[in-house]
Amino acid sequence: MQLQDIDRVASISPDDFRKNYYEPKKPLIITNLAKSWPAYQKWNWDYFIKIVGDKEVGVYNNIKSDAYTAINTADAYMKFGEYLQKARSGPLDLRIFLFNIFQHAPEITQDFTWPDELMSGFVKKYPMLFVGGQGSITHMHFDIDMSHILHTQFAGKKRVLLFPFEEQYKLYRKPWEVLSMANYANYKEGFDYEHFPAVKLAKGYEVVLEHGDTLYMPAGFWHHMEYIEAGFAMSLRAMQSSLGGKLTGLWKLFGMRGIDTLMKKTAPVWWYNRKKEQLLQYAQRELSISAEK
Repeated sequence: MQLQDIDRVASISPDDFRKNYYEPKKPLIITNLAKSWPAYQKWNWDYFIKIVGDKEVGVYNNIKSDAYTAINTADAYMKFGEYLQKARSGPLDLRIFLFNIFQHAPEITQDFTWPDELMSGFVKKYPMLFVGGQGSITHMHFDIDMSHILHTQFAGKKRVLLFPFEEQYKLYRKPWEVLSMANYANYKEGFDYEHFPAVKLAKGYEVVLEHGDTLYMPAGFWHHMEYIEAGFAMSLRAMQSSLGGKLTGLWKLFGMRGIDTLMKKTAPVWWYNRKKEQLLQYAQRELSISAEK
């Protein structure tokens, strides 16, 4: 992996943001965006336990999906408050993602402000909460709806790997899926370049998010996240401004995912092997192109 730091600013004007980051699809850390929100001081473990602790949520472990697993299938269910108590008490390889806490407690939407001055197209019905215990992992993927994301960390530290969408074949993307075949878990201790050599060619970014950091992830960016400490974050999603970008997201969400889910149910092993053969061919092509340069 060829990694570089992400630009970091305290604040940024809308014009500079659009010119230097939104339009060229370049990630950015904004450190002061969330510090004016009531949520910056207000949101903590006890607050969430009090207001929505009785709601049942799906939790996900660190095991990568196999040939039979449909995307976003929860590994277990428990009360949100019970999960939060476990998460803040010590290492826990369980996480929660795409939890619309605001459906259960709409009053807390008053705790933050939509940054409409930076970009349009925010999907304001679906701000999402992401929670992880220390040691939990979000495996390498891109978001299926191809939205732009503003991801704000509110507690704990989280290490993030980011890659542009165009690096997909070097990352061993599984065809018809948003996931990588390779396992990037604990990549700082070592990565399996023997079986996934094209990853050496992938150019991306690395950052550790802390309380108050807002990460701008352009549409389609690959991301892998490791919870250094138990923590939670909120994502605000914005649809792409172009018609082509919107249509691409809709196709992946309703077409690509539906076909993949159907094939996993009807011919899982054949489908998995076919995708594996295809992705290895794509990766080999990237290695060959690199060798010719």
